Amino acid sequence: MKMTNEMTDKAILGELGERLAKIRLDRNLMQAGLADKAGVSKRTVERLEAGESIQLAGFVRVCRALDLAGHFEVFIPEPPPSPIAQLKLRGRVRRRASAFKVAEDPPGKWTWGTPS
Repeated sequence: MKMTNEMTDKAILGELGERLAKIRLDRNLMQAGLADKAGVSKRTVERLEAGESIQLAGFVRVCRALDLAGHFEVFIPEPPPSPIAQLKLRGRVRRRASAFKVAEDPPGKWTWGTPS
């Protein structure tokens, strides 16, 4: 099944768990063996394969133990800098997001018939 934005979080977790379970079985690993290799508990592997929530560090460890960490580049690619952003930053690295600027009313609102 293809994962899309329309899927619920639970459905995505379930699909990830099924895929990881298939990979584990293709490599002829038991859950306890994978857990030991990844440095997590067997229960963590069980929860992951069942599509339940686990800590991100546990997910990364299991993926690393299955030699899948290299695929994270496809999952979350490094965003290319835009040409305009490169010009504005002049080689510096952006570290903060900017807040939305709210237009302020000028002092002493102008109305029709008021001298300027």
